[in-house]
This record gives sequence, C-alpha cells and structure tokens, in this order.
Amino acid sequence: MKPLEPLLTVCMPPHVHCGRTIKGYMRETLLALLPAAILAVFAFGVGALRVMALSCAVAVAAEAALNRLFKREQSVDDLSALHTGLLLAFLLPASAPWWLVTVGAAASILLGKMIYGGLGANPLVPPLVGWALCRISWPTFMDTNATMLNLDLPAPLQQLKYFGLDAVRSVDPLSLLSGNQLGGLGEVQVAAVLAGGLYLLLRRHIRWEIPASFLAGVAATAWTYQLIDPATYAPPLFHLLAGGTVFGAFFLATDPASTPVGRIPSLLFGLMAGAMVIVIRVYGVYPDGVPFAILLANLFTPLLDRIRPRPFGGPCVLAGEEE
Repeated sequence: MKPLEPLLTVCMPPHVHCGRTIKGYMRETLLALLPAAILAVFAFGVGALRVMALSCAVAVAAEAALNRLFKREQSVDDLSALHTGLLLAFLLPASAPWWLVTVGAAASILLGKMIYGGLGANPLVPPLVGWALCRISWPTFMDTNATMLNLDLPAPLQQLKYFGLDAVRSVDPLSLLSGNQLGGLGEVQVAAVLAGGLYLLLRRHIRWEIPASFLAGVAATAWTYQLIDPATYAPPLFHLLAGGTVFGAFFLATDPASTPVGRIPSLLFGLMAGAMVIVIRVYGVYPDGVPFAILLANLFTPLLDRIRPRPFGGPCVLAGEEE
C-alpha cells in the first residue's frame, strides 16, 4: 500500500499577508479624522453633525443598495462607504440642505466608486466626484460665504479672490491653523487634519511622497507668483493654511486607487496637483482649487504609472556578440 501523499491546495495570491486589512485601514483613517470632526461640531454647531451623519448614512445605504442591484457581495462592513461619506461631509458647508448632502453622497458611491467595479477600481477620488457634481450644479448652496453669514468667521480664499490681497493682509496664520475660517466643515480644521495626517504617516497607512510633494507644489507655485508681483499674490503660508490644502494633501490626494504607485510618479503627481491648486486659485472662477486640482491630477495617473524603475540587470549577451 502506497503511503498517502500530502494534499497541496493552492489558492489565489497573495500568499503572504502583513496582517493589515481594508477594514483596519478604514478604521484608522476614521480615527485620524475624528479630531477634525469634533472641532467642526464645536465651530459650526449641530449643523456640522447633521451633515456628517446624513452623508455617512446615505453613503452606506447607497453602497448596500447598489451591491444588491449589481448582485455583488456586500462590502459595507469594510467601512469604506462610511469613510467616503465622511470625506464628502468634510468638504460641504454646515449649512448644506439635506437633499444636497443626499445627492452628493449617493453620487460619490455610484459615480465615483461602484460604477467602475467597487473599491480599488475607481480612477477618481470618490468623494471628490460627488463634491464636483454639487459644486457645479448648485454653486449657491455650496458657497459658505453666502450661506453662513451668521457666523463671525473670515472667508480668506473668497476675500482674496474677490477683493484682492489687501483684504487678507490682516489674517493671522495661527487663526487659520486653528480653524477660524469659513469653508468645508472639516477641511478648515487645519491643525486637527494635520495631526491626523501625521498619525497616518507614522502608522504607514499613507506614503510621504504625495503629501510632501503636494504641499511643496503649493508652496513653490505660490512663491513663484509672489516673486512676480508681491502686491497681488498671497504668500505661500497663506495658501498652505487657507482652505483645504492640508486636508487634500493627506486625505484626498493619497487615495490608493487613483494615485500612482512608484516613488517618482507619486512625487510628480503631488507636485502637479499642488501646482494646479495655485493656478486654479489665481485664474479659476472657484476660490479653492484643491478638489479640482486633485481630480485633474487623477487623470494623469495612468500616464505617470508608465514611469517604472529600471529592471535589475539587463539583457543577456552571448559570448562573441556585441552589445
């Protein structure tokens, strides 16, 4: 009688895991966003809590319904829909009406994620797709300077766009850092967002190349414009702290599915997106160019991914042949 041979069962790769999961990654990202969410409620009141809760609920419900419609396995338990809903809420004003939040969250899931096949297949950052739809379709409801007049907070980017540099000379950078400005309810909490971004860097959930090059692109382009005309263009520190620059650098531009993989492509991606932020702020019709700049940079990701490192070694050369 022959001895029994061991039965080897081979499944699909990867065969070695580091222990990290999508759910764990989303959980830690949500934890990194928590300080900014808390400060947003203190700054903008119960309206901020309403927008965040509604956006997250609609995003989760939309993903569950679409998975059922497309006959896919349910994926709401991986927290990615909750993550998308919260990121969208951070870009919306606390005064956003319920229907605007609903449309934006549903569009983020359908048009930004599920229509391409789900998590990991999206060519654009999902919450930015929903935000762009709302910003272009209903600009009045998305304008914090027009809908939140009852708050005694400056709107530095709007003031710079419509009234020039003199209108923002008295704006204190420390005030901007602490979140004393109008804008998306979470993106303007600069200090809290920065702390959350550094936490993700330390946990190695995001790579340093894109945030660093993004901020460098913003600073270098703003500095170039200031050298051209110091009386017209704002300094780099103002552009770094105003609006959603820091939020975009750490939480939007680092979306793993829509950004390049290699180090050099990632650096170029960040520099390109950061430079476009200033170009849009200077020449565009919208005061803050962060979301549009990242969306435009996403379109270059397939091209940037073609920049690959040189393979180790080289072609085999037989004896007597010329290279």
